[in-house]
Amino acid sequence: MANILILTPQLPYPPQQGTSLRNYHIIRGLAQHHDVTLLSFVEANQRTGPAATNPLWQLCRAVITVPAPARGRRQRLAHLLTTRRPDMAHRLTSHAFDAHLHRLLSQNHFDIVQVEGLELAQAIETIRLAGPKSRIVFDNHNAETELQRRNLATDLAIPARWPAAAYSWLQVGRLRRLELWACRHADWVTAVSAADRRHLQALVPDLQTRITVIPNCIDVSEYESNRLSAASGQNDVEEKAAGPYAYDLLFSGKMDYRPNVDAVLWFTTAVWPLIRRRRPATTWAIVGQKPHRRLARLPTIPGITVTGWVESVRPYLAEAGVYVLPLRIGSGTRLKLLEAMAAGKAIVSTPTGAEGFPVHANRHLLLAESAADVAAAILQLLDQPEERRRLGQAARSLARQYDWRRVIPAFDAIYSQLLNE
Repeated sequence: MANILILTPQLPYPPQQGTSLRNYHIIRGLAQHHDVTLLSFVEANQRTGPAATNPLWQLCRAVITVPAPARGRRQRLAHLLTTRRPDMAHRLTSHAFDAHLHRLLSQNHFDIVQVEGLELAQAIETIRLAGPKSRIVFDNHNAETELQRRNLATDLAIPARWPAAAYSWLQVGRLRRLELWACRHADWVTAVSAADRRHLQALVPDLQTRITVIPNCIDVSEYESNRLSAASGQNDVEEKAAGPYAYDLLFSGKMDYRPNVDAVLWFTTAVWPLIRRRRPATTWAIVGQKPHRRLARLPTIPGITVTGWVESVRPYLAEAGVYVLPLRIGSGTRLKLLEAMAAGKAIVSTPTGAEGFPVHANRHLLLAESAADVAAAILQLLDQPEERRRLGQAARSLARQYDWRRVIPAFDAIYSQLLNE
């Protein structure tokens, strides 16, 4: 048993989107065999008391939270123009967080300190100073440099997005330096996919034996117990009763996240008209918190619903006909895809959306890249309930290997090696 301190960029409960889903199930798995202390930033709309976050308190020896710092556009611009650090490095700069971290390390011996994500990488300096005997594991949720390169390439193709492309151009080099520094100064690095490991190895070639792939994971059983099963035949597009969660198409995710915003805007402009031309009554739900202002016009388009924050995406997954993942930008792996597979959904994705998972086109999902091909794949599935069931069943079988009970023991192997060196 090890004494572990985990640092997270947002409180990982309730586990409702990518970062919190990964972090919650890491904590859930590690708490089976280790003592876990959590130090986390908390966003303004998150409740932090034991009543609201009881599962975390049951899993952790202690849960310490610090309000996430607020940054306005003026402050972001000042950082952009007056420093050489990437925007991500400024996002969670907090004297209060550093003070809590310093106190915890000074008053306790932690065998392992696990840093969840590049935006917390600056904590490595404090860990080395206040807890020099602790071993540091850097869990890199995305290959951030590569992600920013893809942002740049996508926005360069759209003149209206050239200011965003200029921002990305500045960030790429800065992120490269930060990501390289974090990898070099941690004792071990974990990545969520083989593709991300290759990107990180390209940055830090001498760390090839110290970068381990530990994929994203969820509690698959929570999705398999959905009231409507993809295998039951009850969610056929033509047969299901209209309800508050019943939509033909579904996309989910944090809707101020740049790749998600780009995905739904591209789908709305390039794909949605092709679908509605063939099936005028088709409905599409975009489910996720904090819709960006660039999405403000979408609810005015016939057939499109933008929900904003919801307590759980699982009811929408249960009743959706087809899950769509039209991402053009991304790194890591998409937990939203893993959720859709676990729920037994028929999925239409771009290659970028499915990157990092060992999926096979036409076996686990349909892959398409152009607007015409994405629309054709969706229309095919809307017309073929048996094909939806077949794909959904195969996707669900694949998802089972990403249950947290199977994935999290890989961290134990890393800790054992570090603590025996």
